[in-house]
Amino acid sequence: METRAHLLKTAERAVRARGFDAVSYADLAEEVGIRKASIHYHFPKKADLAEALIADYVARLAQERRKMAAHATGGAAVAGLIALYREALDDGRQLCLCVALAAGRDSLDDRVRGHLARFHEDSVAWLRDAFRRAREDGSIRRVSGPADEARAALALLEGAQIMARAAQDVTIYDAATKALRKRIGEG
Repeated sequence: METRAHLLKTAERAVRARGFDAVSYADLAEEVGIRKASIHYHFPKKADLAEALIADYVARLAQERRKMAAHATGGAAVAGLIALYREALDDGRQLCLCVALAAGRDSLDDRVRGHLARFHEDSVAWLRDAFRRAREDGSIRRVSGPADEARAALALLEGAQIMARAAQDVTIYDAATKALRKRIGEG
């Protein structure tokens, strides 16, 4: 595996498990088996690493969202996102990358916070479209305003992840998302 890709994979796993502040270039260098200076070659500042992590993550998530958007109903697309957030928990040992970064946002520079804000805006837009479809196809019961539903669903998924990670118990995520899954007919 190429060094840069290996660094990104290793850094993402570490950030998702421990948070961005707890990840050091020294730890990454040891885990990847390179010198710390080699990391600085690829990512001169830690903010550069964070930007690269978000860009890589957003690209992978975009692929997953395209697959979910292709589901027959809006409800199935939302259910797919609920399942994806659950899977990202890794049995309560990790958070999704952007949830982990958002939890420590005060230590991120403005550029990285901007990327994180765009990620959340894109997530709300994707969910808004899915809820709009679900209202039209009847696959989610009682959809009020798709934009309001989208913001509430994203807050629910991210908050449920944080609670499940804090307790290292994925059943907390399941309990928190149960009402939404029931509205889709999966609870």
